[in-house]
Amino acid sequence: RTQQPQPTTQAVMFCIMDVSGSMDRARKDLAKRFFTLLYLFLKHNYQRIDVIFICHHETAKEVVEQEFFYGRETGGTIVSSALNLMAEIAVNRYPTGSWNIYVAQASDGDNNDPRDSILCRKLLLEKIMPFVRYYAYIEITPGRHQSLWEAYEGVKAQHPHFAMRQIDGPADIYPVFRDLFRRRVH
Repeated sequence: RTQQPQPTTQAVMFCIMDVSGSMDRARKDLAKRFFTLLYLFLKHNYQRIDVIFICHHETAKEVVEQEFFYGRETGGTIVSSALNLMAEIAVNRYPTGSWNIYVAQASDGDNNDPRDSILCRKLLLEKIMPFVRYYAYIEITPGRHQSLWEAYEGVKAQHPHFAMRQIDGPADIYPVFRDLFRRRVH
């Protein structure tokens, strides 16, 4: 008997979005368009696709699609709560031998405490990036990058399957998506 590798035909897509007071309706709409494109891309490539919605402000929670895109919270932003929840769900429900794990995170890049951005980088490097197939971070802001972007640059430097892009308006969504998921020749 020889063992034959089993192709993984199922994937889970974690959608993580900041829903704090600074993420207005227009930014959430841009995030929704990006998440929709990613979902359609994965659905085309896998027989089974699960989608997990995690929204966060000062705390994170798993929610249904309606609440994810249309719920409104006030207050500050603590991003590490969402990354911790994502890692916990992945470990408990989606064993990497059976599932391809994808993560898309949308944020305006604001994080209340700069130390939390450093914690986010550590969580990504130690707990998340070793088991995900691809992680896409989009920062929805027209201006200068925020503390989260700066922390995530350290992750991008160590993991080629971690991507970061900035989106300013609707016209940016498809070009950014196409750039993130173009076929790369090795």
